[in-house]
Amino acid sequence: MSQTATIAPDRGARSEIETSTIRAISWRLIPFLILAYFFSYLDRVNLGFAALTMNSELKFSPVVFSFGAGIFFIGYFIFEVPSNLALERFGASKWIARIMVSWGILSALMAAVYDEHSFYALRFFLGVAEAGFFPGIILYLTYWYPAEYRARFLAAFALAVPISTVIGAPISGLLLGLDGVMGLKGWQWLFVIEGIPSVLLGIVTWFYLTDRPEKAEWLSAEEKAWLKAKLDAEVAAKQAAKHFTLGEALSSPKVLALSAIYFGFVASLYGMQFWLPQIVKAFGLTNAQTGFVTAIPYAFGTVAMILWARRSDATRERVFHVGAPLLLTALALAVSSYITDPVMTMVVLTVAAIGVFCTFAVFWTLPTAWLSGTAAAGAIALINSIGNLAGFGGPYLIGWVKEATGSTSTGLLVLSLLPLAAGLLVFLGSHETKTEFAGAK
Repeated sequence: MSQTATIAPDRGARSEIETSTIRAISWRLIPFLILAYFFSYLDRVNLGFAALTMNSELKFSPVVFSFGAGIFFIGYFIFEVPSNLALERFGASKWIARIMVSWGILSALMAAVYDEHSFYALRFFLGVAEAGFFPGIILYLTYWYPAEYRARFLAAFALAVPISTVIGAPISGLLLGLDGVMGLKGWQWLFVIEGIPSVLLGIVTWFYLTDRPEKAEWLSAEEKAWLKAKLDAEVAAKQAAKHFTLGEALSSPKVLALSAIYFGFVASLYGMQFWLPQIVKAFGLTNAQTGFVTAIPYAFGTVAMILWARRSDATRERVFHVGAPLLLTALALAVSSYITDPVMTMVVLTVAAIGVFCTFAVFWTLPTAWLSGTAAAGAIALINSIGNLAGFGGPYLIGWVKEATGSTSTGLLVLSLLPLAAGLLVFLGSHETKTEFAGAK
C-alpha cells in the first residue's frame, strides 16, 4: 500500500497532519534562516553607511565607490552556479556554514581597506565567499514546503532584507559615532562589529540545519510520510510535464527570460540600497538621523511583502503578483527624480520599496514551479547570478550619472527603465500554474 493511502484516509486527518507538519518546519527553520540572511544582507546595508565617512576619508569618487560596491557581484556571478551545485551535493548544513564563516571574516576585514585597490579586492572576494547562499536557501526551502505554501515562506525568509535595513540602518548610523575609539574610524568599527556575528552563526549552522526532511528527528514519522508524499507528487508532476537535465535547464529560454526579469528587479533593489543613505544624508541630517529615516521605506516594504505573498498563495496567481509591483517600482523611481521636497521624496521612495519587496515575495515561485533536483539547483543559481550582475550595474549606473550630472535623481530616472522592462517581460511571458499546483487539492 502506498504511503499516500496510509497517511491520508480522510480530509480531516490529512489536514491535521498538514497543519502540524508545516508548523513544525516553520518554527524550526524560518526564524533561523531569517537571522542568517539578516547578517548576510548587513554587508549591503553597512557599505552604504560606511560610505558616509569612508568615501571622504579615503578620497573615493562616486564612480570608485560604485565600482567597489558592484564588483562584489562579479565574484558572486562567477561562483554562484558551482556553489549551489555544491550545496545540492554536500548538504545545506555544511555548505551554508562554510559560506557564512568565510563571508563573516571577509566582511570584518573590510575595516582594513586603505585605498581603492584594496577596496575592490575585498569586495570581489566577499562576493566569491557569499556566492550560493541566497539561491541555496531558495532551493533548500523547496525541500520542505509544498507549492501552495511557498510564496509566503519565501517572503518570510526574505523578511531579512527589509529588516536588515530597518534594524541595521539605525545601528550602522550609530556605529559611525565610534570614530576614534581604540584608534579605529567609525566605518572600520561598523565592518568589524557587523562581521563577527556571521562567523559565530555559521558555526551554529553546521550543527543546527537539517539537510533533508527524512533526516528531521524533530518531525514525527507521520509528518515525514505526509511531507514526502506531498513533495514526491509535485516532483512527479513536474517531470511528467518535462524532465529537465541540468544543461537543458541552464539553456532554457524561460530560465534566461527569468534571469532578465530578475536583473531588472535587482538593479532597482541595490540601486536604492547603496544610494538611499546618501540621498537621505543630503537632506541635511546627521548620520544617526540618516539611519532612522532610511529605515522608513523598508518598514513599509516589510508589511507589504508578507501581505502580497499571502494573497498570491491564496489566489494561486503569480504573473500579476510579480509584474505589477515591478511596474509600480519603475513608476515610483521615475517620479522621485522630479521631486526635490524631502518628505515627498521619502513618500515616493517608500512606494518604490513596497514594489521591490512585493516582487521579491513572489518571484522565486516562478522557476521552482517547473524545475526540481539538480536542474532546479543550477537554474536558480543561474537566474540569481545573472540577476545579481545588476547589483554591479545598478549602483554603478547611478554613480556614473551622478558624477556626470551632479544629480543622484537623474540616476534614479535612468534606473527606472530596468524594472519597467522587467515588469513588461513578466506579462509577456507565461507561468506553469497547473504544474506548480498539480499536487495541491
